[in-house]
Amino acid sequence: MTKVEIKTLGRTDNKWDAHVAASLSPLQALRYRSNLLGSDRAVSNYGGGNTSIKVRELDHTGREIDVLWVKGSGSDLATMTEREFTGLRFAEVLPLMERNGMSDEAMVSYLSRCQLEPSMPRSSIETLLHSFIPYPHVDHTHADATNMIACAAHGHQVARECFGDEAIWIPYIRPGFTLAKQVGEAVRRKPQAKLVLLAKHGLITWGHTGEESYMRTIEAINRAADFVATRAADRSPFGGRKLSPLQPDRRDDLFAAILPTIRGAASKENPKILLVDTSDAVMDFVCGRDSRELSQVGAACPDHLIRTKVYPLWVEFDPDNDSVDDLEKTIVQAVERYRVSYETYFARNRGALDTPAEAMFDPYPRVALIAGVGMIGIAQTYREAVLSRDFYHRALSVMKGASIIDTFVSLTEEESFAIEYWPMELYKLAMLPPPKELTGRVALVTGGAGGIGRATVEALAAEGACVVVADVDAAGAEQVAGELGDSGHAAPMDVSVERDVATAFRSAVLTYGGIDTIVSNAGLASSAPIEETSVELWDRNHDVLSKGYFLVSREAFRLLKQQGMGGSIVFVASKNALAPAKNASAYSSAKAAELHLARCLAEEGGPSGIRVNSVNPDAVLQDSKIWDSSWREERARAYGIKPDELEEYYRQRNTLKVNIGPEDIASAVLFFASPRRSGKSTGNILNVDGGVPLSYPR
Repeated sequence: MTKVEIKTLGRTDNKWDAHVAASLSPLQALRYRSNLLGSDRAVSNYGGGNTSIKVRELDHTGREIDVLWVKGSGSDLATMTEREFTGLRFAEVLPLMERNGMSDEAMVSYLSRCQLEPSMPRSSIETLLHSFIPYPHVDHTHADATNMIACAAHGHQVARECFGDEAIWIPYIRPGFTLAKQVGEAVRRKPQAKLVLLAKHGLITWGHTGEESYMRTIEAINRAADFVATRAADRSPFGGRKLSPLQPDRRDDLFAAILPTIRGAASKENPKILLVDTSDAVMDFVCGRDSRELSQVGAACPDHLIRTKVYPLWVEFDPDNDSVDDLEKTIVQAVERYRVSYETYFARNRGALDTPAEAMFDPYPRVALIAGVGMIGIAQTYREAVLSRDFYHRALSVMKGASIIDTFVSLTEEESFAIEYWPMELYKLAMLPPPKELTGRVALVTGGAGGIGRATVEALAAEGACVVVADVDAAGAEQVAGELGDSGHAAPMDVSVERDVATAFRSAVLTYGGIDTIVSNAGLASSAPIEETSVELWDRNHDVLSKGYFLVSREAFRLLKQQGMGGSIVFVASKNALAPAKNASAYSSAKAAELHLARCLAEEGGPSGIRVNSVNPDAVLQDSKIWDSSWREERARAYGIKPDELEEYYRQRNTLKVNIGPEDIASAVLFFASPRRSGKSTGNILNVDGGVPLSYPR
């Protein structure tokens, strides 16, 4: 990286629009300022930082009082609204500065009684810090550029060189009453100061107006970024390059080969989603000479710990000398060492807190770095994997700058544990919705753009799964997957083409790390008397419904066994697999082959925890591409009725006198996909046909 490139590291733009701000109420202006600060993740982490304003307002009795508005705990500066700020009666809060000490629990309890309304969110843990700074507007961020100085071994000295007397340096202390009092007293003692640097933590600015406080934040960040650039001269980040990054094609091949192994190794307690990152910033780091050592120093900010843990997993790899098999073995061993190390870390520190930690977090890594290859975010949801990735990008930036100007330092182990298991931080996690039953799992649905396929995709996604929508109709697959956002991925696939199947599975692995549930649903249908059934018609049915299900199952077994997590394969077969039907020999015999294939695979997959079950629908006409084809007229002709009479014919034919819809089949598929609902079931057939006596299993 050149000096010019380093200069851009950590800089941010001034986005303040005085015209917009002038039209806002005080609380709206605070929201505006907060959103601006949060809009650049190099300034404010997701969910991190806090802002405040002190104003005169009328209370519920009509009296004019001083009110402190401060960010509510757990909200995100980038997106928060006025409802996510907490208003407190300032006259009741400020006297706390006269106290000598206060526990976190007592502070939270006290502040909850100062709220204007009980229904407001709990105020930020930094509320007293905002209260004790004697200015009406206060901003606290964790900007990369200033943290390059805050995380430097000689940060106090570096801060003086950069900011002179305008900065106050506060040695690291966990957020809470003591830190708030130290900052408040320091600002009062030094009225010429414009900012506070919290060692290993972040930046605080203030002002008489919101614009002044905001501008001081921007100025401090850019001043620090320029200072780092000046000090960097021609020094190479991360000790210079040790490895050359793999070329993209070879890199993708490598990830496709190893991600299921990583996923299996890291999912012993909970299934995980894996998100690959091979951006320039990541490749600079994983190819660096000093990067392994730097990665094990610790988190670049306390805010990072929940998303990245204290350390990432570092995996050594030499592309010129190590094979894929070597790398897979290294990964399994490295993940196991990480688990043991984390459990030891927890046991060593759990009693050091005021309230000993009871339950250990998942002991597996949230970030993995493979030398010369790239980075992987690891979490139970795609969104959390994105956050793990994004937070580590912030760490990369801070490590780069801090190690160029000095030596990068982090929290001690005890300080890290105190933050990671701090009840105030755990409160934010407690605010998250509980995981759904398929959270962390990945499903691939063939024929996902059709009626049954689409309903199945929606049912699995609704229970938390990431879903790969595979269909020969590429545009339809894109549409269905697009409606799921990041939890949906489209993979064009003709199930009868071996290369298509392999490519779709590879695409799923590169997107989410692996697959847990495979729903074979791709279908077609044809109807003709046997003497009118051509070889082409016979082969077309068996290519899709027999060969296609075989090809998908074979690829699924390979992947599921590599992951070592078990899994579920669900065949969407047909009532015709069990019940004879005239003029449908090609279709019915292919469906019968599916059913027996599923039972054979149940026996093969059992020792590996792979469950294989079948769902047998009958006459699902709604939203069906099959029934919108010639199949409708052909079946009506076979029964001697008109096509528009088919739905009623099928309803009257079954015991319950009901019609079957796509959502009914999707519910049955969900039953077999869910380990909670059917974890001890394999080789089963579930008819969803309203009760057709000829198809009762026996």
